[in-house]
Amino acid sequence: MEFELDDEQRLLRRTARETVAKVRGRPEREQWETYLRLGWLEAPPLELSLILEELGYAADPTPFLATATWFAPLTGRLPEGSGTAVFDGLGRYVLDADRADEVALLTPDGVTVVRGTELAAERIPVLDPNLHVARVESGAVVASGALVAGVPDLALTGLAATAVGACRRVLDLVLVHVKQRVQFGRPIGSFQAVKHKAADLHVAIERARALTHFAALTIAEDDPRSTRAAHMAKAAAGECQRLVFRHGLQLFGAMGFTWENELQFALKRAQACDLLLGTASAHRKALLT
Repeated sequence: MEFELDDEQRLLRRTARETVAKVRGRPEREQWETYLRLGWLEAPPLELSLILEELGYAADPTPFLATATWFAPLTGRLPEGSGTAVFDGLGRYVLDADRADEVALLTPDGVTVVRGTELAAERIPVLDPNLHVARVESGAVVASGALVAGVPDLALTGLAATAVGACRRVLDLVLVHVKQRVQFGRPIGSFQAVKHKAADLHVAIERARALTHFAALTIAEDDPRSTRAAHMAKAAAGECQRLVFRHGLQLFGAMGFTWENELQFALKRAQACDLLLGTASAHRKALLT
C-alpha cells in the first residue's frame, strides 16, 4: 500500500503541533478545554492518530487518549466530560478511570455506561508521573463477574501513535545534544557510531509510524484486517520505544539519567504506552493465532 498525507492532513498535523506546543505547561483543565474546543475528539481514526502523536510528543497530561480511543469506540459516542473504559473483569490498570465523568463497562449483554462517581477507582503509582492509571471496583458488576474482556482496535492504535510521538521527542532531544556536546575537539554527532545509532532510531520510529497509520486507515475503512493491523502497530511501537530508550540514554550519557533533563518524560510516556494493554511480545504472539 502506498500512502501519503494529503494537504488537509498535513495542515492538521502542523496545527496540532503548534497548538500543543503553545498550551504545554498551562493548567491541565485549560489544555483539555482547548482540545475540546478544537473538536479533536471527533477526528476520524487517521487524523486522530496524527493528533495523538503530537500529544505523545508533549507527554500530554489530559485524559484525551482514554476518552478518544478507549471510551468512544465502545460506546459509539463522545462522553459527557471525560471518559474511559474497563476492558477486563478485574478492572486492572484502567487509564484515567480515577478522574472520568463516565466509564464504559463491557458486559456480555453489551456496553453499560456509568457515572465515574459510582465506581471506586483508586489511582496507582506508575513510572510516568503525568499518567493517570487506576484500579477500578465497580461494585456488584465486578462482584458478579459480569465484565468481559474486549479492547477496541482504536485503543491499541492510539497507544501506538502516542508512543511514536514520545519516541520522536527523544530523537529530537538526542539530535540537539549530540550536535552541542563536544568531545576530543569535535561534536559527538560527527562520530560514525553516533550517526548509526541516530539513524537506527529514525528508522524504528518511521516503521512504527507507518504501521500506526495503516492501522488507523483499516479502522476508518472497516477493513477486516484492522485487528491484525492494530496488533502490528502496537508491537512495532513497543519495539521502537525499547530501542529509543536504550540508545537515547546512551547517547545522552550521564545527563540522560538526571531529573533535570527533559528526556525522562518522553521515555516514561513511551514505556508506559508499551506496557498498557500488552507489551510488544504479547501482540506479536496475538498475530500468530
